[in-house]
Amino acid sequence: MTDAALTMPRRAFIQRHPAVLVFLACLALFTLAVTLLAEGTGTGVISTSFVKTLGKTLCLCLVALAMDLVWGYCGILSLGHMAFFGLGGYAIGMWLMYARTEIIVAESLAQAPLPPTPDEIRDGIATQIFGVVGASEFPPIWALAHSLPLQLAAVVLVPGLLALVFGWLAFRSRVTGVYLSILTQAMTLALALYLFQNDSGLRGNNGLSGLQNLPGLGDVPQSTVSMWFFWASAVALGAGFLLCTWIVSGKFGSVIRAIRDDETRVRFLGYPVEAYKLVIFTVTAVIAGIAGALYYPQAGIINPAEIAPIASIYLAVWVAIGGRGRLYGAVIGAAFVSLLSTWFTGGQAPDIPLGFYTIKWVDWWTVLLGFSFVGVTLFAPKGIGGLFDWIADKRSPDRHGADLGPDQGALREQEAER
Repeated sequence: MTDAALTMPRRAFIQRHPAVLVFLACLALFTLAVTLLAEGTGTGVISTSFVKTLGKTLCLCLVALAMDLVWGYCGILSLGHMAFFGLGGYAIGMWLMYARTEIIVAESLAQAPLPPTPDEIRDGIATQIFGVVGASEFPPIWALAHSLPLQLAAVVLVPGLLALVFGWLAFRSRVTGVYLSILTQAMTLALALYLFQNDSGLRGNNGLSGLQNLPGLGDVPQSTVSMWFFWASAVALGAGFLLCTWIVSGKFGSVIRAIRDDETRVRFLGYPVEAYKLVIFTVTAVIAGIAGALYYPQAGIINPAEIAPIASIYLAVWVAIGGRGRLYGAVIGAAFVSLLSTWFTGGQAPDIPLGFYTIKWVDWWTVLLGFSFVGVTLFAPKGIGGLFDWIADKRSPDRHGADLGPDQGALREQEAER
């Protein structure tokens, strides 16, 4: 290493990755604009329901970041990350249902001649929650549902531990490619089928509902609550983008990209490939769990259908359309497809009468999405994010006075002007 290289100051993280600053600035401006136009905090131009849609979209962008990190950078096509997303939602949903029902039961029993005992309140909560599935006792899985800190820990630990165990079993067996994708899909399907059962402890097909009502804040309007979750989702997305950029920017990022391109060669060079893949798989599962914990209180309900394998396939489609291997591309793809899906499936897109048949976008949206995925795969593999690469390639390089090769010729300045 030369003396000049030794004395060269190390640039700050933001200086080395200006795209992070651009992304955070755009996210901050978007958040400010929504805040000023929202019904709860601003002029009321944006309705509360649309604020919730935007907040949910930010959560989907966060889980798309996780998907791009594990697939676009590490080469693991996981078709199970929406399972981790759903587990995060179930973890926070259990506390929301317990705490809200506890308030209702306590107020109801307060009218009795004698004050209720803690056991009577707990039995009343269990009957209120599980009566819909014919049960009146808390399953063991709800043992910690009364504690918000413990359930917040479960948001991180449950998806992380599941990913750690599954990844360790799969990666140590050196399962790769399509076989690994099938395994992740099978894991998701098995989890969804289990949750559909009434004796799973999570109310079966009914799922958890009423999650939009924060316990103890019944007097706070939904317009305000929706803004709280919107801000939390924006902060989580910004932090997630920073974390993912930091992961892929250093030596660790170079190794996982090398694993994506030629896993056998990386293993031959002595790197513990399985350990790198396990770390990425687990970290992205935790990110997905956090995104789910923010998403479902805004959606208001979660059921096993949200964990079905098709949801993880949609996630892969979003990342592919946005641009795999580009963190901003994953965000663009998730936001674009999510908002477009809301427009098409919400009845806002006009039907197209053809005389013999009328195209109703509520029924045909998934077909359009499938054609879009095929089109992007065949004709624009870089996705929407590839447009930024195309624009950057159109700009002429600014290399005035820079060395263009090993020999420092006298025509460097003239060459730079070409």
